[in-house]
Amino acid sequence: MKILVINGPNINLLGLREPAIYGNKDYAELLAFIEAAAVDAGVEVECFQSNHEGAIVDAIQSAYGHFDGIVINPAAYTHTSIAILDALKGVGIRAVEVHLSDINSRDDFRRVSYPSMACETTFAGFGFEGYAMAIRHLSK
Repeated sequence: MKILVINGPNINLLGLREPAIYGNKDYAELLAFIEAAAVDAGVEVECFQSNHEGAIVDAIQSAYGHFDGIVINPAAYTHTSIAILDALKGVGIRAVEVHLSDINSRDDFRRVSYPSMACETTFAGFGFEGYAMAIRHLSK
């Protein structure tokens, strides 16, 4: 099984950006964690990060025929991007949404997730562990 892990805007700033919310570990540590979780689950992963909505849409579309699952942390695009929702629906690849923080206990506007409407489930508020949970979910 091959899984594409997509991270949206500002995830590359982990460790710098609001550590009280997102923690002190940086993006390289997240990538290492994801790789280890994939090995544990017996799957192959490829990671992609962009601060640009269109690039994320392109990555989802390019996954068609090449990946068996998508783990996506759309970050701020969670609350705004119908384009990402439509791309996920369009390719029909099993997908799971992940958020480092618990978006439902934060600002009211963060409680709406468009991409989740095309995902099997969401893991939010588990930090890095949410990625492992998503990988295990898809590997079953």
